[in-house]
Amino acid sequence: MKRYFCLITIIFLFAVSAHSQTKPLKLWYDKPAAQWEETLPLGNGHLGMTPDGGELEEHVVLNDITLWSGAPQDANNYEAYKSLPEIRRLLAEGKNNEAQALVDKNFICTGKGSGSEPFGKYQVLGDLKIKFDYAGNEHVFTNYKRELSLDKAVATCTYNIDGVNYKREYFTSFNNDVSIIKLSADKPGNLNFSISLSRPERFTTIEKNGGLQMYGQLKSGTEKGGMQYLTKVKTRLTGGTLSYTDNQLVIKKATEVIIYITAGTDFRGADYKRNVDAQLTAALKTTYTQERAQHIARYQKLFNRVKVDLGAGTAGDEPTDQRLISFHKNPNADKYLPVLFYQYGRYLTISSTRVGLLPPNLQGLWANQINTPWNSDYHLDVNVQMNHWPVEVSNLSELNLPLAQLVKGMVKPGERTAKAYYNADGWVAHVITNVWGFTEPGESASWGVTKSGSGWLCNNLWEHYAYSEDKSYLRDIYPILKGSAQFYSSMLIKDEKTGWLVTSPSSSPENSFYLPNCKTASICVGPTIDNQIIRELFNNVITAAGLLGKDEALKKDLVAKLKQLPPVGRISKDGRLMEWLEDYKETEPQHRHISHLYGLYPAALITPEATPALAEACKKTLEVRGDDGPSWSIAYKQLFWARLHDGNRAYKLFTEIMKPTLKTDINYGAGGGIYPNLLSAGPPFQIDGNFGTTAGIAEMLIQSHAGFIELLPAVPDAWKASGSVKGLKARGNYTVDFSWKNGKVVNCRITSPRPRKVKVKINGVIKTWSAVKA
Repeated sequence: MKRYFCLITIIFLFAVSAHSQTKPLKLWYDKPAAQWEETLPLGNGHLGMTPDGGELEEHVVLNDITLWSGAPQDANNYEAYKSLPEIRRLLAEGKNNEAQALVDKNFICTGKGSGSEPFGKYQVLGDLKIKFDYAGNEHVFTNYKRELSLDKAVATCTYNIDGVNYKREYFTSFNNDVSIIKLSADKPGNLNFSISLSRPERFTTIEKNGGLQMYGQLKSGTEKGGMQYLTKVKTRLTGGTLSYTDNQLVIKKATEVIIYITAGTDFRGADYKRNVDAQLTAALKTTYTQERAQHIARYQKLFNRVKVDLGAGTAGDEPTDQRLISFHKNPNADKYLPVLFYQYGRYLTISSTRVGLLPPNLQGLWANQINTPWNSDYHLDVNVQMNHWPVEVSNLSELNLPLAQLVKGMVKPGERTAKAYYNADGWVAHVITNVWGFTEPGESASWGVTKSGSGWLCNNLWEHYAYSEDKSYLRDIYPILKGSAQFYSSMLIKDEKTGWLVTSPSSSPENSFYLPNCKTASICVGPTIDNQIIRELFNNVITAAGLLGKDEALKKDLVAKLKQLPPVGRISKDGRLMEWLEDYKETEPQHRHISHLYGLYPAALITPEATPALAEACKKTLEVRGDDGPSWSIAYKQLFWARLHDGNRAYKLFTEIMKPTLKTDINYGAGGGIYPNLLSAGPPFQIDGNFGTTAGIAEMLIQSHAGFIELLPAVPDAWKASGSVKGLKARGNYTVDFSWKNGKVVNCRITSPRPRKVKVKINGVIKTWSAVKA
């Protein structure tokens, strides 16, 4: 009888799940975007656009993931290493503020650092404006709706004016590399509009062969010219006429118009002009119906790998901006919004990167400025890493490869930096990088000398192997991991107070502390994050060398040094995990960075099962840090609480990040949130909050870092009633489907490329499970 009841329950749950998955995943609004943070982001990993759906004038911001100002440079101070003995002496004597002054003088990058070219910045490609001319003088717009389908990666805008129904459809094609806008009217001859193409600076727009071309060259900051770009716009009309006036295409009395936009740059020496022409020609030879269908099919090969259902809820048909407000007032009523937000994160990943190009930057793919916040670069002290945290577990593994390619380009410059500043072997990167391979310290000691960046990147690279078990990939990245380990190994020094091997000088990312003399400093010896990253990296290199049959001498050396490193974490007198080797008082207890909990996440050095005392110290640390901050910081705290198996606290952090906001000021403290288009706000827009929260939701449902797969490790009360997931990944290249009722897993299926046994923790009990062949 019990078996029969269980079977019926399972069938019922899958019926519910199947019904839930038919609910469209979409964002929708009943009015045009009033500011850019309300527009709908579209992208194919190369090209991006954000239309605002304006009725009288449509403003479409265009992007190309490769468009960067600046140029390769050597900003190393090759005399810096000569100051190293004095800096270390001052630190050993507790004179950190004096050491920091010397670092600011002799141990930072040369030139202007990240403040200008040649470091460069990611920039907006252009602005496409469509200005409409409707018949008559007074216009009443009705039935307005704009929508973004995550299932199809297609946006639409519909409305009625003067008895005519208008529709616009937008997508950045995963088939031919073009952005497409289709405009139509349900009565013949009612489309009258002009198209213009521009950008804030450094552009020329001309008409050629019945289309628009915009081209130019960005600043480089060097004697050599900067990056060149080309954008082309062509149209296909049904009815009506096309002419060219005042740098604009003019369409009159058409019934349907398809706008094709493509672009390219000479990044990595690409033959970009020929590529732009080839993509545009291919798209024009493909019917719109075929292009759209092939775009959706290719996109869905990635997107459809994962399904999530968190149970029934009372979500109505509110526009997404209003729904966000309602959710923040009563989060337990809407079970669909967390699913939508999770799948939106997967959508943003698929849309903002592709194999062979670049990883998502601080704004993913989407920027509307020349002077983007923080250059929209790659910050290495949490941000670019956070961008990739959801990729593996969310079954988008190949989209980790662009990051590995970027890191490969940092190795040679990083070797020069390692010699210049530390007279060390291997390679190092500090806090910031760009597409040009910048590895030097930043321009200020207070943040720029943190050297955990390269080791932290190696964690991301290792995770792709841990999930895929692709040995050819491991062979490919092994020199990167090895070089990073060689750097830390050769620059470690013995701390005379403790006898441990430590980094010196260093810092805990962007944080500072009080010295006994009441002065403040950031520069220190052996911050906790360094000790954790080095421990994890050494172990990973030892494992990789063993798997690949390489470097026995290096393995022995790293094994010996592991025994001399500081412990994973030390507990202060108030019960918190110490951030520094000394138990300093921090200047800002609610600081946005929580770097010393790296061992809890993304690493597996601290777990409730294996290190319960350290796990408790992490909890106390998080209590003092508080739940607010920029969005990425809130997301990081959500991940920490998920690793600590506190689902309700993790869910509280999720509701905290979902605060509606329209603010765009530069914020370093409390006050993150979500824009109406569900992009995350620092503010301003930073996409790491989206990706961190996506990873956080997955981490609440499945974990696999502690030597076994655990299902529902941090499920909150709000999701316990019933639910299911399909297609999530676990380390070891396992694909996991399961469903639950009343917080208990009632069905599970694990597949693998080969049949094998795996440990799985289900409903609090670890079992040996048979993974079937996929």
